[in-house]
Amino acid sequence: MKLAFSLCDWQASAPGLAGLADWQQWATKSPAIDETLPLAKAQHLPMMTARRLSSGSRAAVECGLALIKRQPVDAVVFTSRHGELERNLRILTSLAKEESLSPTDFAMSVHNAAVGSLTIAAALPLVSTSLAAGADSFQQGLLEVATLHSAGYQQVLLVDFDGAIPPFYQHYLPEGALHSPYAVALLLRQGTDCRCQAIPSEDQTSDVLPQSLLFLHAWLRRERSFVVTGDRFHWQWECQHG
Repeated sequence: MKLAFSLCDWQASAPGLAGLADWQQWATKSPAIDETLPLAKAQHLPMMTARRLSSGSRAAVECGLALIKRQPVDAVVFTSRHGELERNLRILTSLAKEESLSPTDFAMSVHNAAVGSLTIAAALPLVSTSLAAGADSFQQGLLEVATLHSAGYQQVLLVDFDGAIPPFYQHYLPEGALHSPYAVALLLRQGTDCRCQAIPSEDQTSDVLPQSLLFLHAWLRRERSFVVTGDRFHWQWECQHG
């Protein structure tokens, strides 16, 4: 499987990382996130919308809105490994205790809550989709982007994100895995600046950081060749930097 894109613009948010200078400084070091630092407050989201969203969805919609305000966007793809995990745990806990469910948690617990909130906040009737594919969610989202490109959508916004992982689930993740919310938004058009292909994985191990953060780290370091690990395949990237 081979894919190719050109990266038009990007926006990202993670604990202690918000502006361009923060991310450029982060790229000079090993790709680690200091989870003791706070997530930046939303600058583009209406307050009432921000209050309804979970931590990861809020970061995702905020990054998406920032790009939509800077660039034309023809379609949107959201990817998330865990989705609305915070809300779903609260719902399951309430059910186990035979308590009433929060109407907001119930209404916003679906996997496409974030992408739907983006199109509403932006007041744009954009073609959109939301998917989950485990540790490979970001890379599989790129396949969806390529499909939209082939269907005629010129500039596709890909937003990869996850929310805070509740302590109840943390022991199921690899040691050192990111438990804090993050979002990486990439505006992609057809092109050949970045190419990637799937290569068989023998060890079937993946990095503790999400794939989108690993990609962004390598991109900001202007690396020409790098590998993003996945579940059954690794992804070999070749990028040209202007």
